Amino acid sequence: MGYEPLVTQNPLRVLNIGRNNRQMGLVMARAGLGKTALLVQIALDSILRGNRVIHVSIGESIDKARVWYDDILGFILQEHSVDRPHELIEMVKQHRMIMTFKESSFSRARLEERLNDLVLQDIFKPDCLVVDGFDFETTDRASMEDLKDLVDSMSLQAWFTAICHRADRRVSPTGVPAPCHEVDDLFDTVILLKPGKDNINLEIIRNNSEQDTSGVSLNLDPTTMMVKQG
Repeated sequence: MGYEPLVTQNPLRVLNIGRNNRQMGLVMARAGLGKTALLVQIALDSILRGNRVIHVSIGESIDKARVWYDDILGFILQEHSVDRPHELIEMVKQHRMIMTFKESSFSRARLEERLNDLVLQDIFKPDCLVVDGFDFETTDRASMEDLKDLVDSMSLQAWFTAICHRADRRVSPTGVPAPCHEVDDLFDTVILLKPGKDNINLEIIRNNSEQDTSGVSLNLDPTTMMVKQG
């Protein structure tokens, strides 16, 4: 069963994300503005295009991450007419695996070990990796370069979330705020969520795809946390 309309009509399509492996994306925002909601929509977009996604949740439970997918998928099914919704729900489950880590135990070595266990036993071979809750404030550049090397070596597309703070004024020359201002060059796409009057705006700080995003306007609906265009 094809889900092409869910892919082609997704507002995220204008960013041309997810076309190439060995790329890394970053979603930044202050706490509570919708980073996880956007990350899950990016993951679901990848799944709907036939990819397998590992969702790494740092410091949160599997159940909490699963609820995000259930809620976002529910909103997608409300907005789009799908002939057999239960088949879509089942397909998402088969193409997604949630993996949790304690904050103190996440590292490239531990992540690689767990991924290799899945791949070598032919249990699950991911195309896309999304990492929610990664602590950029206590991470040095070498550790991020190590993670990028893992993404490259496993031919993955990867997305991370990061919390930024209003009081921290540090920013990279390209406009990426702390705590990612010194590692921003490692990311191909950087999205900053900023509160607007009636919604949450997606500011595209960097997009290294061939797509021209200069006139693109995307936002999150604060009620559903779904991405909208215009």
